[in-house]
Amino acid sequence: MRNLVASHPRKELIRHALDLGRGSGRVKSLMWLSEGPLSLSGLAEAIGVDAPYATLIVDSLEERGLVERQPDPEDRRRKLVSLTPAGTEAVIRVIQIDRQAPPGFAALSAEELDSLHEMLRRVAAWRAPAPGDGEPG
Repeated sequence: MRNLVASHPRKELIRHALDLGRGSGRVKSLMWLSEGPLSLSGLAEAIGVDAPYATLIVDSLEERGLVERQPDPEDRRRKLVSLTPAGTEAVIRVIQIDRQAPPGFAALSAEELDSLHEMLRRVAAWRAPAPGDGEPG
């Protein structure tokens, strides 16, 4: 099962569909910006990178017409980054791709999908015992 999930490179599919190149920072940035404009430092913090790298990501997204920078109305020295209409369309595409079932699932019957769902639910609910749990001491 792990091989099936690992063999489905969803991130690569998204980057390829949007022509974003390597690295997940661009997709993460688009998703964060879908919630509203952010300063460069706010975006850097949200996606877990330093400010210079966030600037490179925004430059790349801006070149593709997916984001734009505008002065912050509360502090003209700062820039806010926001999605363009094309950026909003890219976010919609990311969500559509993310919701697609991995290849091979279409070949499963409804009963097989139900069984798989139940097995995955049980695996997700399983908790490894903490050291000392259930052991005589």
